[in-house]
Amino acid sequence: MTRPIEVTTTPLAGLLVVRRSPHRDERGSLDRIFDRTGHGAHGIDLVVAQVNHTVTPHQGTVRGMHLQGPQAADVKLINCLRGRVFDVAVDLRAGSDTYLDWFGLVLDAEESISLLVPEGVAHGHQALVDDCELLYIHGGPYETSAELGVRHDDPTIGIDWPLSPIRVSDRDWAHPLVDPDGPGLGW
Repeated sequence: MTRPIEVTTTPLAGLLVVRRSPHRDERGSLDRIFDRTGHGAHGIDLVVAQVNHTVTPHQGTVRGMHLQGPQAADVKLINCLRGRVFDVAVDLRAGSDTYLDWFGLVLDAEESISLLVPEGVAHGHQALVDDCELLYIHGGPYETSAELGVRHDDPTIGIDWPLSPIRVSDRDWAHPLVDPDGPGLGW
């Protein structure tokens, strides 16, 4: 039996919040993180190409902001398995009405909420507690040559992180600042 999900739109076109309905009983719980039929009924046509699992041991750590270019466009369904994170998406689609706008929400392992991140939208997160785990369900495989990103602290974007960002990777510090009048990042 397919358990119902609730899908909510956000100010960024195609960025969706998915609330799942886990089955709970005296044994524990079963949470169907992705169901092609159930999600498909809400217009989420995700063909799973890759599944990634991240572990972030330290509160305040920031990962992001990542995406792949049009030649390897990638839709992602982000799920928190342990802990609590501030999950962020930034619209980098140059023709979009919300170009360079961002949206953030808390993903908590106890709440069974996912974020569907469409193509052309960068994604990142900050651990709000120690020992966070995320599961990423990707619609396309990772391709090094298509990797793009923007800085988590880009003043043009202005993400309001809940905690002072720490433990940012060298790779993420190397992402460029955006040019608000530029052509975007290939989108």
